[in-house]
Amino acid sequence: MPETTLTTLVVLCLAAAAAGWIDAVVGGGGLLLLPALLLGLPHVPAAHILGTNKAVAIVGTSGAAVTYVRKAPVQVGTAVRIGLMALAGSMTGAFFAAGISSDVLRPVIMVVLLAVAAFVMLRPSFGTAVAGDGGGEKVTRARTVTAIVLVGGGIGFYDGLFGPGTGTFLVLALTAVLHLDLVTASANAKIVNVCTNAGALAMFAYQGTVLWQLAALMAVFNLAGAMLGARMALRKGSDFVRGVLLVVVFSLVAKLGFDQWTA
Repeated sequence: MPETTLTTLVVLCLAAAAAGWIDAVVGGGGLLLLPALLLGLPHVPAAHILGTNKAVAIVGTSGAAVTYVRKAPVQVGTAVRIGLMALAGSMTGAFFAAGISSDVLRPVIMVVLLAVAAFVMLRPSFGTAVAGDGGGEKVTRARTVTAIVLVGGGIGFYDGLFGPGTGTFLVLALTAVLHLDLVTASANAKIVNVCTNAGALAMFAYQGTVLWQLAALMAVFNLAGAMLGARMALRKGSDFVRGVLLVVVFSLVAKLGFDQWTA
């Protein structure tokens, strides 16, 4: 574990819990977790930041997936096939991520943050729709293959390479391609996201770029936040979390922009 102050550890653990909560409810927990690691560990190489992020995220995502599977409709066969393609894509992305520096990563994250914020603002209903007939709509074989190749492979590669917003992008893509309602898409996305995290983590672990002690500590908080978030999403909806996500996104953009300007 790198040398850090107690204050930094506390902030990172709280960020992990909040990220798990956000990711379970509306997706995009990496929008908080990855920048928090970048800001809290400024002298740690980007590859180690990415690897540690995956080791933390997979724990919370798995917990949220189990919670959703128990209470929400999940197309297990399709989700697993997309997930396997996503696993391969994320391993490929993680392989290329080893050569990325923080100077390159920071502006990319800012662009992703702004894009997600713009989408959430322009679509007030995002993440708040109640599951309806869309979850049971018959989907053609062509759409299923498209979901496996483009959603699984494409978003999986992105998750291994950068990661922030993967859960949100999965929900959007599954809704658009497979005509799922948002609740069903979110439940399926968690299974796929577990696979993308597993593929990327395997590659980072092989390359020795995971801070395991720090990741284990943060993972406990991430799991707690994810379990709470999944239960809140099923019980209360996502209106409040949508507002919190926007506040977090714009705060992080401002902080990252300041750091990039002064670098």
